[in-house]
Amino acid sequence: MTRTFDGRPIPVDVLHGLVALASRAPSAGKTQGWHLVVLEGADTARFWDVTLPAARRAGFRWQGLLRAPVIALALADPQAYVDRYSEPDKAGTGLGEGVGAWTTPYWTIDAAMSVNTLLLAAEHVGLGALLFGVFNGEAELRESLGIPEDLQLLGAIALGWPDQSGQPERPGRSAYRVRRSAADIIHNGRW
Repeated sequence: MTRTFDGRPIPVDVLHGLVALASRAPSAGKTQGWHLVVLEGADTARFWDVTLPAARRAGFRWQGLLRAPVIALALADPQAYVDRYSEPDKAGTGLGEGVGAWTTPYWTIDAAMSVNTLLLAAEHVGLGALLFGVFNGEAELRESLGIPEDLQLLGAIALGWPDQSGQPERPGRSAYRVRRSAADIIHNGRW
């Protein structure tokens, strides 16, 4: 994950190519119930003004994150799955009866897989990317951007060219945690 950007804009065709690739991620019933609200240029300042007001920016650990030329808000659409599973080829599942019929929220899973694909694709073309939570100002952000209340906000994605100025990037505190081994994760045959 990149937290320091140089601020150069991302060409539209590059951004659209990343999203086109991300749209190929697995999707239950090929519902593809995810959206991105993409903020570029001056619009990124609107995002930061709401989620990290100027008074709190001076002490912000990752100043280079504020230079990301794109902030994309990743959203999952539960109703799209209910609607899709109400169609004749899926109606027999009973999942078209409503969000409560789903024991697993595939809108979240599918949107997360699309976001992960987008993050990997960005890295592949030389961009830096960071998925982070919107912990402050979500209601105000939704209102100012016209985001419907029924969409699930997964988080924000910062995209841009990594800063190559020679300043080492400060990793997050969690970066120092030991990664679990395959033996810690796999339960062969049973729990």
